[in-house]
Amino acid sequence: MPPTNQFPMTTPDVASAGSSVPKGSATNNQPAPKPKNANSTQNSLQLSEVRDNMVIMADGSFRAVVACKSINFDLMSSREREGVEYSYQNFLNSLNHPIQILVRSQRIDIGPYIDHLIQIRRGQDNMLLNVLMDDYINFIDVLSQEANIMDKSFFIAIPYYPMGDITNVVEQGKNSFAKLFSKSKDTVTKIDTVTYEKAKTEIKNRVDGVMGGLFQLGVQSIQLDTKALGELYYNFYNPDTAVREPLGDFNDVTAMYVKKGPGEAPYIKPGGMY
Repeated sequence: MPPTNQFPMTTPDVASAGSSVPKGSATNNQPAPKPKNANSTQNSLQLSEVRDNMVIMADGSFRAVVACKSINFDLMSSREREGVEYSYQNFLNSLNHPIQILVRSQRIDIGPYIDHLIQIRRGQDNMLLNVLMDDYINFIDVLSQEANIMDKSFFIAIPYYPMGDITNVVEQGKNSFAKLFSKSKDTVTKIDTVTYEKAKTEIKNRVDGVMGGLFQLGVQSIQLDTKALGELYYNFYNPDTAVREPLGDFNDVTAMYVKKGPGEAPYIKPGGMY
């Protein structure tokens, strides 16, 4: 879904011939319109749309995200460790495109688990089990308050640049800070059908190659679909809100954007239009 800041709101200057009202001032006791804030939060977002299991960036490039499960490297024997290391080396050498490996640490909310235990406790008739469950619930509650119980998630971001990987990576590195603090140019991301279909095919081939390499390591992986991508970015940009208000059905928070037409909106009166 494209950013909403792509449609500028222009206000005509209030001035007439022979009028003593200065240009741009308020008339008829109406407050002057507030200027548009060029440094809004949406200007810093590099996302344009999420569809077909891909993320379309504002610069016209594409991303796919693969979620991975961890393996217990410490419990392996020395021979197994060497096999994993060589497989990982071969996996990196087989790549002909850049990837980004992300390790995310997130605090676990124990509240729903404690509420679930309390509900089970209320339906328990055995007094001995009730006492044991009370002790266990108190232990979990105290433990969650004294220690930060963290959960780690592992992701691999797979990019595709229609104009070429190396060129766009270099330009993105040079202009990353400039784009972040520059004023919005009110541009719309436009991608033709041929480029979009080619990107879907290339992204699929790259995802299959990455998942095949991870399988050789013994790492289970899966590509995030459109709904999972929406939840992932929602949790990243709203870490506190996502805990209290989890994202429900992804289709309920998506909609087509509407562009404002030229001219003044018609005044609708009951029984007619003026």
